[in-house]
Amino acid sequence: RLRDQDRAARSLESAEMAPKKAAPKKAPPKAAPKKGTKAKKNAKASEPASSKPAAVLFEKRPKNFSIGQDLPVKRDLTRFVKWPKYVNRQRQKVVLKKRLRVPPAINQFSNTVDRHLKKEVMKFALKYKPEDKATKRVRLTKWAKAQLHSKSRSKPVPAKNQVTYGIQQVTRLVERKRAKLVLIAHDVDPIELVLFMPTLCKKMEVPYCIVKGKAMLGRLVGKKKCTCVAFTNITGSDKPTFDKICESVKLSYNDRYEEINKKWGGLTFSRKSKNRMAKKKALAAKR
Repeated sequence: RLRDQDRAARSLESAEMAPKKAAPKKAPPKAAPKKGTKAKKNAKASEPASSKPAAVLFEKRPKNFSIGQDLPVKRDLTRFVKWPKYVNRQRQKVVLKKRLRVPPAINQFSNTVDRHLKKEVMKFALKYKPEDKATKRVRLTKWAKAQLHSKSRSKPVPAKNQVTYGIQQVTRLVERKRAKLVLIAHDVDPIELVLFMPTLCKKMEVPYCIVKGKAMLGRLVGKKKCTCVAFTNITGSDKPTFDKICESVKLSYNDRYEEINKKWGGLTFSRKSKNRMAKKKALAAKR
């Protein structure tokens, strides 16, 4: 009996000395289900499971854009292109002309002829296009052959009426009042080459107009570029058409010379600058 009592006492002591077990944690409360979820689940459960998959009209064909797989979609990479220096310079020049205040003498070159008048002028000018080397060779060859069989010597047959081009030749014709109509390119660089031409034409009472651009005038005379072109001799059959063109040009430029030379250009700000200025005005108005 004593032994049994000792064993019971020891077991009680060991039970008291042993660490107590932690109480089990309570699970957090479940979130309330969203509206309509139970109804959807019940509806799905009530639907009979279809043995065959539904027929699909267009199958999914996902693209793989890894190396050697599908080609990527073309993107506009203009912002990431390293443009040549002359292209950047041209664009910067255009932006500067918009931002800075441009004096009237330079701003007048932005006032070019309208589309309809330009079409008429260029159509008329094509009749007086200077002859190229091949045409000139044919003309002089015919004259040389005629000289072999004739006893009397004569001068070569002159070329047909054609326009004169080049800043020096045109200036000389305007000063002598031999030019009847002058076409000036709007994008001559440097602009100082033709800056005086509108004033000179106005002073000498010669009709002038500003055309887009030097490359188009160059194609007219068979060159890469051309600053200005002048009409001198006009055939009799073309005079009525030429007179109409001159009248419309005079109304647009010669008669409006004083008005055009008072108009300043530029001072058009970017969208960011306009927004910044609007914010400043709004803050100033609140104060």
